[in-house]
Amino acid sequence: MSETKLYDVAVIGSGPAGMTAALYAARAGLSVALFERMMPGGQMAETEKIENYPGFPEGVSGYDLALSMSQQAARFGVEEVAEEVERIDLSADPRVIATPYRTVEAKAIIVATGARPRKMDLPNNAELEGHGISYCATCDGNFFRGKKVVVIGGGDTAAADAIYLSRVCEEVTIIYRRSQLRATRVYHDVLEGLENVRFEWDSVVEEAYAYDGKLSGVRVRNVQTGEQKELSCAGMFVAIGTVPNTEFLAGALPLDEGGYIVAGEGCATSVPGVFAAGDVRAKSLRQVATAVADGANAAEAAAEYVAEHR
Repeated sequence: MSETKLYDVAVIGSGPAGMTAALYAARAGLSVALFERMMPGGQMAETEKIENYPGFPEGVSGYDLALSMSQQAARFGVEEVAEEVERIDLSADPRVIATPYRTVEAKAIIVATGARPRKMDLPNNAELEGHGISYCATCDGNFFRGKKVVVIGGGDTAAADAIYLSRVCEEVTIIYRRSQLRATRVYHDVLEGLENVRFEWDSVVEEAYAYDGKLSGVRVRNVQTGEQKELSCAGMFVAIGTVPNTEFLAGALPLDEGGYIVAGEGCATSVPGVFAAGDVRAKSLRQVATAVADGANAAEAAAEYVAEHR
């Protein structure tokens, strides 16, 4: 294990919140380590087109935006560490961050680990992941070109997935437990104009069928009438919300009932010098724009904390 290194700020997670926090902290003259176990961008990088991030009239690829943010942070001296943080010790001063390969110290920590897709509660869910069940339409949609697929959910992600899939799949069925989508109105208008998109309202998936190890169909139940039906499909794209990536904290920070980190609008947690930004923070709206705002606020607060504790 390498010698312990001390940073002014350690940012855990390199989604839009983490990369913005790292950028702002580095531009403030602080030494910054940015930890990310996978590619930069988080869920943003898996989004085909982002249309509600200001400054891009025609929209922007999530991957391209993530790459630009990463390059910008690197230009100001952010040190990227492509390793997963396994644990942190907030009782130590300075704080301790441990990965499988190293241990570093930091005067302040910004947790921006985001969230991951929530999974379906089906007996064979795990077996069918990668064999018909997917959580990323832009990643896996082309595997189902010319086939029938279903999309589970009614929010912005589900609507955007359905629109994308309608361009490559024979038929897309949106299955949602309510009688209308909760997605932004602009998505409703687009979906209503697509001839190969249909809806199963007030419905939930009760069972997924497999043939030769791959998804072949689903059994759907109407929650209002109790009526059940079977739909044949080769793919099921799940967009039913997210689960915060907070397991590594092991109780080190207070969480709300959904497992999100409790922190105010200034992103400060109840532990001095520790901040939470982006989708991992308890809040009402989780978008790229709000994640970027969190990152800026968290970095500013962390810079003030470091200055006060030199």
